[in-house]
Formats: sequence, structure tokens, C-alpha cells
Amino acid sequence: MMDYWILVVDDDISNLTMANNILGAEGMRVSSVKSGASAIKFLQTNRPDLILLDVYMPGMSGFETFEVIHGDERTADIPVIFLTADDDSETETRGLKAGAMDFIKKPFMPEVLLIRIRHIVELTRLQANLAQEVEEKTKEITMQHRKLESLSVHIVMALSGAIDAKDTYTNGHSARVADYSRKIARMAGFSQEMQDEIYLIGLLHDVGKIGIPDAIINKPARLTDEEYAVIKTHPVLGENILKEITEFPKLVMGARYHHERYDGKGYPSGLAGEEIPVEARIIAVADAYDAMSSKRAYRDVIPQKQVRAEMERGKGTQFDPAFADIMLKLIDADTDYDMREK
Repeated sequence: MMDYWILVVDDDISNLTMANNILGAEGMRVSSVKSGASAIKFLQTNRPDLILLDVYMPGMSGFETFEVIHGDERTADIPVIFLTADDDSETETRGLKAGAMDFIKKPFMPEVLLIRIRHIVELTRLQANLAQEVEEKTKEITMQHRKLESLSVHIVMALSGAIDAKDTYTNGHSARVADYSRKIARMAGFSQEMQDEIYLIGLLHDVGKIGIPDAIINKPARLTDEEYAVIKTHPVLGENILKEITEFPKLVMGARYHHERYDGKGYPSGLAGEEIPVEARIIAVADAYDAMSSKRAYRDVIPQKQVRAEMERGKGTQFDPAFADIMLKLIDADTDYDMREK
């Protein structure tokens, strides 16, 4: 027994009766209408598993009826089998090209009718079930991916916190640099994906400081030349740490290149201009800004007016001028000087 619901559309009562007897004997639910207009009205409130549609009917032809059914998103996916007494191959070709699932010649043989209906309904149900399963799996994978992304961000934030904890005088530095970098990227017109990437890269830009002795990092005075030389090794140390994370190779860019200068006088590689990765050029501006707007062992927060002047002075030499200009706009919008270490 087949729990199918079939709509039969034919202007010939004998054909409707025959279809009803054949299909009903197999346990199918059968609904019959005598015109295309009646079929369209029926489908406004009903959804059968399959439609048997006569090609030649007075009023709306089968093809015209099919166009309406197929053009309505509510009924477009209901499979249609055309019924015709015509042996014209062009008619059959036209119907199949339009999107019909099959053609059956009238008068139809019961066995052929049942086999074709069963195959098409089961195929349609299989496709629907498969589509639903794919949709559910996609949602599940997307949810898992989001959870992993969230976990990754929390791990990176925890690591950046551990880095900052080494330095008594730069609490929250990495998080602020990451935040400023994302703001610059947003105002520069980068995609949301790029903004998120720059944020993560910014969080770990100073990871190499893990390898710098605490006595140097926390020295309550200016560093000697020898101590400064040790500090200058942290970009390479950071690169060596992060290069093992092959799933996100861009992390290396912030760690290695954030102390390069636009004029080529930075370290460790002496890159200049656009040789420096764009992520590092953004982070360099954010990093310098936070260094000036944060307390240090040997000084307090630099006044905002002076910070702005230093940022202006560094355009085209220390900083990429385009990103320095964006930081200047952020400074000008920060009338209460809230964008600093608290």
C-alpha cells in the first residue's frame, strides 16, 4: 500500500475514473479536478505528492497550467507527470524541457502508471529528506565552527593576557592594540573578516615578549643599549612561536613586522612602505598610539595633544600615512581622551 496523495487533472471523466480506480486500489489518496483553473485553485490550500496533468484541455492547456504551478514557489517543487494521447515527440520534448518529471500515454496501463508514480514520488521524497539532512548537518557544522571560533578567540585572549601579565606597566596593552587595530581596519573599509583577523593578530603581536627576561621588561628606568637589543629580539621570538600555527599563518605578520617602519628604518627586517604586510602597518600605528597613551615605569600617560603631534610627525616615516590619518581622526573624535589605559 502506498501512502501517496495524487492530484489528477483531466477534462475526461472516464480518465479521472480510471486513474481513481487504479490508484485507489493501491491505497493512494486521489483528488480529481477537470480543468487547469480548478487545479490551481485546489493547490492554493492543498499539497499533493504528485500531479497527473493532461496536456490538452479546454480553457487552460496542461502546459499553461504547468507554467503557473511551476512559477509559484509554494508549488514549484511538486512533481508533475503529463498525460497525453498524442504520440508527437515534440510535445513530449516541450513538456520535459519545461520541467515535467515524465510523460505517460493515454490510455495508460495500470502497471506502468503505478511504477512511474512510485519512482517519482519516492525520488522526490528522498531528495527532500536528503536536502533536510544536509541543511541540519550544515547547521550543526556551522554551530560547531562558531563554538570553535569562540573557543579560539578566548584562548588567544587568555594568551595575550598572560603576555601582558609579564609587564607590570602595560596591563591590557595587547587587547587595546587589537581593539585600535580593528577600529582602523573598519574605517579603512576592510571586510568584517579582515577586521576580525586583524583583531586576533593584534592580540598576539607581542607574544615574543614571553622569551624576554622579566628584569628587562619590568626595569623601572630606561633600558641600556644592550637591554634594548634584547627587547628587539621579541619580533623574531614571536614569529618562531606562531609559525607553528599553520591554520592561521597571518598571526606571524603582526608578531614579526609590527616594529618595521614605513621609511625602512625599523626592525627586524628593515622593510619599507608596502613591503610591510598591511596588517603589521595597521598594528604599528595602534601599538605606538597605545605606548604613548599608557603609563610606563619612567613616565605617566602622555597628554593627548602631544600624542596627536607625535602621530602627525610620524606620518610617512614611522607610519603608513593612510593609517596614521585614520588614527588622527580617532584621536580627534575622542574629545574626552577615553581611548587610553585606565
